Amino acid sequence: MRKGHRPTQPPSNRPRFWGRHAVIAALANPERNVRRLWGTREALMVLDLPPVLPVTFADVADLGKMVPHDAAHQGLVAEVDALPDIWLGDLLEMGANDQRPIIMLDQVTDPHNVGAVLRSAAAFNALGLITQDRHAPPESGALAKAASGALELVPWVRVVNLSRALDEIGDAGYWRIGLTGKTDMSLAQSLSTARICLVLGSEGEGMRQNTEAHCDVLAKLPISPRVESLNISNAAAIGLYAVTTRPKLGEI
Repeated sequence: MRKGHRPTQPPSNRPRFWGRHAVIAALANPERNVRRLWGTREALMVLDLPPVLPVTFADVADLGKMVPHDAAHQGLVAEVDALPDIWLGDLLEMGANDQRPIIMLDQVTDPHNVGAVLRSAAAFNALGLITQDRHAPPESGALAKAASGALELVPWVRVVNLSRALDEIGDAGYWRIGLTGKTDMSLAQSLSTARICLVLGSEGEGMRQNTEAHCDVLAKLPISPRVESLNISNAAAIGLYAVTTRPKLGEI
């Protein structure tokens, strides 16, 4: 390990992750290439690090200059390569023989929200996350921090067109449920014994009309009329819980 010089900014396509969960999960993911690691002596000494990884001791103040203001780096910062692309067909093949749900986000651009949805997806063992490639945030330190390690656990598929992706998902045997407040059907009423794809739109705007048109059914969460809507990560967690705990085929 080296003490040393002030790190330079990484290339624009190479994010920096910070925080124990995000960094340790990245180090444990065989698909993730960690280029370099900075940390306090206390944080680094408890890690089992590969000998080929460039590691530099840094104090708390220097680490704080490498991340956004007030970011909780917990003594660890890593420079990483983005994960390899995953194709929708590969994801659907992975889920061919189980009931794990898929979650799709329509133009959710806040990295904290996408990271929190990934965390919920990992908690409820979702098969994967699908977003558009142009209207979703890239991998970043803020997203990885919000995901709390789940970015390394949940396959994330980026597609050009959500409507075409929903057609492919439907052809694979999934029941596509769009979550929205603009319907009288509850999520519980919309569930079936088929494999489920949950579709959520951005906060405020919701799903686009063309996305809604490619869902099998639109459903709402039974929230109080005193509250207009839920944060998208909360809605995703509730939806995934409902799908996970629904009666399975043969139990009804």
